[in-house]
Amino acid sequence: MARILAIHAHPDDIEFLAAGTLALLADTGNHDIVFSTLTSGDKGSHDLSAPEISALRRKEAASAAAVIGAQYLPGDFLDQEIFSDNASRHAVVELLRKTRPDIVLTASPVDYSPDHEATSLLVRDACFAAGSPNYKTDSPSIDGIPELYLMDPLGGIDRSGDLIDPDFIVDITDKIAVKRAMLEHHQSQRAWLKAHHHMDDYVNQMEIWSAERGKRIGVAFGEGFRRYRGHPFPQNFQLESFLADRLVKRA
Repeated sequence: MARILAIHAHPDDIEFLAAGTLALLADTGNHDIVFSTLTSGDKGSHDLSAPEISALRRKEAASAAAVIGAQYLPGDFLDQEIFSDNASRHAVVELLRKTRPDIVLTASPVDYSPDHEATSLLVRDACFAAGSPNYKTDSPSIDGIPELYLMDPLGGIDRSGDLIDPDFIVDITDKIAVKRAMLEHHQSQRAWLKAHHHMDDYVNQMEIWSAERGKRIGVAFGEGFRRYRGHPFPQNFQLESFLADRLVKRA
């Protein structure tokens, strides 16, 4: 059994990028899965105040995670205000020490959103620091460094629109309905994404992106991941082994 922490910047990011894979892992009954977002998406509304939209989005995120029996832990960062500094690293290290994961899935280091990119950097550095007893937070240090995987950037492309190749793509075809149901819990974002991102139907857009990934391995829907290879992060291929019958490696 593995404890798997999926951590991204905003409520709905995990559902867009990794919900199908996490649903497959949840189906086995062998893993303890935690969703966490550093922010509660407090800037994600034209109509509600920051406290109002934060409370609503936390409820939506918890409901979405519960679809597959996962726990949701919100962070205390502010939307559009995630930066890599020592106080922020301490906060993410404490999150890792509370959840004590074997595997961490996080944001791509190159993405359209600075919050996504800062989250990726913070999580990487927190994974490195969380096992150091002399790096003090409220909780005791974890044992070693968790295995780290990077989700796709949104749409699978970098800031220039160039395709980012994943190490492997997971066939989530029979979980696309679950992924859709999870994303639909984030109803507060429909109007926001239409106004701010010019995305008219975010659920259908998710399916288009998932279909593009799936097409690359000859299936209807897929999700891409990269394994973080930097020293001294473990290279145990745990996620690949858990999903061996569902993935196609590309590197």
